[in-house]
Amino acid sequence: MNSHSFLASGEQQNHRYNNVLKTTKTLQQRENNGSGEYAFGDSYLRSCALKSAQRGDYTEAIALLSQLINRHPQNAIDYNNRGLIYFQCGESQKAFCDYNTALQLNPKLASAYNNRANYYAARGELVAAIADYDQALDLNPSYVRAWLNRGITLRDLGQYEEAIDNFEVALLFGQLEGRILAERGRTYHLWGDWNCAIADYRRALLLLPSFDTTQDIPGSRLRLLVENWFNELTKIQ
Repeated sequence: MNSHSFLASGEQQNHRYNNVLKTTKTLQQRENNGSGEYAFGDSYLRSCALKSAQRGDYTEAIALLSQLINRHPQNAIDYNNRGLIYFQCGESQKAFCDYNTALQLNPKLASAYNNRANYYAARGELVAAIADYDQALDLNPSYVRAWLNRGITLRDLGQYEEAIDNFEVALLFGQLEGRILAERGRTYHLWGDWNCAIADYRRALLLLPSFDTTQDIPGSRLRLLVENWFNELTKIQ
């Protein structure tokens, strides 16, 4: 559960690629306003890319970030953000290349280490993932997502006690509490401490979004998983 990637068929990927080319070409045609200056500011394009990604229009988001990268090829953050979107739409190898480029440009970009670790974890390369999460946390010890993801990966390695420790550190920062409690509960569940698992599942369900919300689809999916895990345990008891 380190990632929520959306895999596409070859036909869908070709369609996305063609759309990216069309959108990028349109942006390039609008790039100059006649005086040699950019028609759209960098912050405006980044804001549009974020909004496009949030509504699931990954083609548009990638095109906008590609335009920014053409403008500023040394900007590690744009490569990292484009890599994240590639990963979300199932183009993991392109994501991996962008993460590597970002880290070449800025070896201290903690989020790029976290994102590349998610790539490794999705491929089952758990030891490599842990190494990148460690790098992210060395650079930013309060990076909640890295603590959370590291905990999930340690659980996948069967290191339940250390995974619990990571989730408890993550909870100290007051962010993503529902997600962290859900993952800690799952770890207790797999470890055999069912009472602690049920307690965490109950707390997580109070915090995770309901199914009728359209604002947090991954959170709704996680809620469904937690309800299934919770029901599994309560039926046994």
